[in-house]
Amino acid sequence: MHINIATGLIQGVRYVPSPNCNERLPNTTINLVVIHNISLPPGEFANNNITAFFSNTLDFSLHPYFETIRHLQVSSHFSINRQGEITQYVPVTKRAWHAGASVFKGQENCNDYSIGVELEGVDDLPYTEVQYKELVSLITLLKTAYPGITDDRIVGHDTIAPGRKTDPGIAFDWLTLSNLLQARENKRETKT
Repeated sequence: MHINIATGLIQGVRYVPSPNCNERLPNTTINLVVIHNISLPPGEFANNNITAFFSNTLDFSLHPYFETIRHLQVSSHFSINRQGEITQYVPVTKRAWHAGASVFKGQENCNDYSIGVELEGVDDLPYTEVQYKELVSLITLLKTAYPGITDDRIVGHDTIAPGRKTDPGIAFDWLTLSNLLQARENKRETKT
């Protein structure tokens, strides 16, 4: 994978443009990664519903749950399915609509300065090993491109919207993520 700083697109991943985004404010420093989870319908995997939802092409007649989200226009920058496939929906240079009402360390409107990553899953079901592997690869790439993204600025949706959101949930293993990121960092330092 390689990031094109000018376009905000990552080469080597599938790109499905979402209309649910807008421009970031001038001189915005991108310095936060927000990890979410999603499955549509809840608890069902291995379908194209997430991509359809983020690209405003979801057939709401497919499942009764979809009627409850019909009014939403949301997106994240990326999703990682349970097989580890990364899809990009919004260039990182733009503001994806993933966080909603949110605040991190006193700074509101996290969409303004964050990058959203959706993991295909639910709060209480373990994520797959390949999801962690690809998440680490993606975060490492983003940290290189945006040095303001430090380990303490990689958070869950529940951190920036407590009481309103619970994802990525109790099944997300923050220690595994931290250890994998540290191992990747140590490997990079050894090469230089």
